[in-house]
Amino acid sequence: MRFDVRLKRWALAFAIAALLGLRMLAPASAAESAPAVTARDTVTLVSESDSYMPGAPLRLGLRFRLAPGWHIYWKNPGAAGAPPTLSFTPGDAGDFVWPAPERITEGPVTVYGYTGEVLLARRFTPPAGQTGALAITAHATWLVCAKLCVPEEAEFHLTLAPGPVTPAAESALFAAAEARLPHRLGWPAVVTPEGRLIVTPAIAKGDEMARVFAGRPYFFPDRPGLIDPNAEEMREKAGRRFFLSLATLPGFDANADLSGIIEFDGDPKRAVAIIAHPGVVPLPSTTALPLWQSLIFGLLGGLILNFMPCVFPVLAMKAIGLAQFGYARRRAVIVHALAYAAGVMATFVVLGGILIALRASGAAAGWGFQFQSPASVTAMAWLLFGVGLNLSGVFSLGGGVTGLGQSFAGRHGLAGSFFTGLLAVLVATPCTAPFMGAALAAAMVAKPAAALGVFLAMGLGLAAPYLLLALLPGLGRVLPRPGRWMEWLRQGLAFPMYGAVAWLAWVVSREAGSAGVLGLGAGLVLLGFAGWLLGIGQQSPTPRLRRIAQSVMVTAVLAALAILSGLAAVAAPPSLLAEANGGEGGATPYSRATLAALRAAGRPVLVNMTAAWCVTCLVNERMALDSAEIRRALADRDVTYMVGDWTRQDPEITAFLRQFNHDGVPLYVLYPGGDRPPVVLPPILTETSVLAALETVREKSALAAGAGTP
Repeated sequence: MRFDVRLKRWALAFAIAALLGLRMLAPASAAESAPAVTARDTVTLVSESDSYMPGAPLRLGLRFRLAPGWHIYWKNPGAAGAPPTLSFTPGDAGDFVWPAPERITEGPVTVYGYTGEVLLARRFTPPAGQTGALAITAHATWLVCAKLCVPEEAEFHLTLAPGPVTPAAESALFAAAEARLPHRLGWPAVVTPEGRLIVTPAIAKGDEMARVFAGRPYFFPDRPGLIDPNAEEMREKAGRRFFLSLATLPGFDANADLSGIIEFDGDPKRAVAIIAHPGVVPLPSTTALPLWQSLIFGLLGGLILNFMPCVFPVLAMKAIGLAQFGYARRRAVIVHALAYAAGVMATFVVLGGILIALRASGAAAGWGFQFQSPASVTAMAWLLFGVGLNLSGVFSLGGGVTGLGQSFAGRHGLAGSFFTGLLAVLVATPCTAPFMGAALAAAMVAKPAAALGVFLAMGLGLAAPYLLLALLPGLGRVLPRPGRWMEWLRQGLAFPMYGAVAWLAWVVSREAGSAGVLGLGAGLVLLGFAGWLLGIGQQSPTPRLRRIAQSVMVTAVLAALAILSGLAAVAAPPSLLAEANGGEGGATPYSRATLAALRAAGRPVLVNMTAAWCVTCLVNERMALDSAEIRRALADRDVTYMVGDWTRQDPEITAFLRQFNHDGVPLYVLYPGGDRPPVVLPPILTETSVLAALETVREKSALAAGAGTP
């Protein structure tokens, strides 16, 4: 009796084993195929249902069970690898629905993939005319890696019975895979041209996603070749936004959307899908100024402009007029002061309106944009040369040699005062005074009416000293009496104008090379000839000689304008651009990719955004940045000195300026290294202020090193 019981148990066990073996050897008639088994992995084809209906989609998937230490790859494999592939016969199928990946380190490279168990599901639609049992054949390839990589492939078979599509036992695998899919919450995201990703999570108070947002974010781009996975992503948070500085690769397109996954704390279950649109967002440390504060900053910035080297010669010209007419002609002085102020403010409004329109159209324009064209710089040089000829007495405007002379109270004198205000603004644009940067940045993000109000405030600040001299009797009485000294001073003021022409010729050489300088010089000869003819015509006693002189003068001016039209298309030679970008003297030319790589490596960086036409920039470089003490401090602290040249238009530099709420140069930014936020230095530098900032880098680095010492 006992023997019979044992025999029945053995027979039952044998039958079960036989059935299992047959299931492994024959095509599956259930929802999971026979496995492909190696020492590295076990892979099967899985269906969410045991049955099918013709034309009704269902889900199939590759189920990977990976041995410890082995992994497969995501759709963007990262720095190396290849994603799995799957094809079906018969029927059609879409792409895999990819779960959120893991970040995996393979020696010196970083890849994106999966470990343990994962199901890669995809949509499958049976043929519409199918009848009877459906035999599915699937061919798959995948790369499985640990210390070495092994390409694998297999063919899988599933047989589904006709009938309603109902969940099979394996449908739980698809539910688990869905739980690992990234959340699609529509969070607004922007990517800047230099690879700075700004995400604003839309989280209501008490939202369960608040827990997700509290983690440390990491970005996985959907496509390879855009972002370097080997570079460390620099992370910052501000309020309910976070910022990731990504190291871009040559395939990155600053004008295209960037899609991918933000994963928090390395947890695939805490991942959010995003689509970042190209744009520019200020740094988290900067906020828009209130309108009243923007107006005050604009007024102060315009007032300080009067003390900058760009504007001083023009103001001296107006001071001659005040001294010449003195307090006795105070009413005339007031009228001309108002005309001068009107010229200043009108020019500020016109320049501001053009700048706002360019920015609204998507152009990467900023303060001083007109100096980024060699044609505009040449025209400015010719204008200042003409003013110098007038001051030297080659010809006269406004009925007197000075343009402020005997007809000061007449119509031409008022036009001269208005023109002087216009000239003061034009020559002021290469200079950036304190407070101006914040005011300009606020104007660029404000509504047009408010923005024009800021430009008017800057104009009022620039015109304020002359208005005060004219309107306050006490100031008028202290002016010196008219005399022969005024003629000497007037002629002497021509030489700062000629000096400005020489400087602008150097700017043209940086923008357009020797061809640009030749065009500028030829125009100077033609305009000098035209001015000489104008003077002869004004002094000629006979109308016939005057008409001949004027005709030849017009011809010379037209010839100069023809030269000007050709300068607009002249490109700067690469050698000049390399020199302007800091190719000499140990400086590193600015690029967003280089800066991102240096920051990812934890290196401190001092960025100098400059331009050849920026007088403030040149003074700062000569007085502070180029000193032996500063160079030694940079070397001692291992600070990379990076120079961005904005002499001609550069969208990357414009985007960098906007990040820091600047609309022009100079801009000096110190990245202390590590995860520490950048520090913006003042627009007017001294050697002491730069050394103090660099000393902070050393102190923080020393503290960081000390913190890591046991």
